[in-house]
Amino acid sequence: MGKSQWYIGSPSGVVLCVDQTTERQISGRLYHAYSRDPIMISNVERLLFELEHFYDSINFPHPSNNSRTFQGEIPHMSHRAEREKVMSDEELLGRHGDLGTFIIRVQHRQNSSWQGRITWMDRDKTVYFRSMWEMLKLVDSALDTVSEHGEDAAGPTWPKEDEEE
Repeated sequence: MGKSQWYIGSPSGVVLCVDQTTERQISGRLYHAYSRDPIMISNVERLLFELEHFYDSINFPHPSNNSRTFQGEIPHMSHRAEREKVMSDEELLGRHGDLGTFIIRVQHRQNSSWQGRITWMDRDKTVYFRSMWEMLKLVDSALDTVSEHGEDAAGPTWPKEDEEE
């Protein structure tokens, strides 16, 4: 297996390690360079919440829309300290999930969503996504392929083995 797509590439790069799926929900761990401790993920909502919190904490990528709340300023949004990396890219890339491992690189947060690229490390394939929803569909599609349930033709898909990107 080649590793040509294996790189972090930005401050917002994270590694998602999927260890279990149940009824279209994923659980596993999320790693980023600013902590050695994994962020435990128990479902898709927790994944999205933790990723959004992480991007807000490093202020990258900068959101095009501000968060709205009835409670005043959100505490973690008010003071963004410069964070220091404590884990190298090589260490991050050494983390793996039982069912699948993905490198998520969000490059923009526009239109109240995320745009970027995701690499399925197990197959060394990278696909660009235009929204959080599309990113989640790509993870789901990869996990369906692994569990041999077949791919969902109604959503974004990974390139086939013989297709060029």
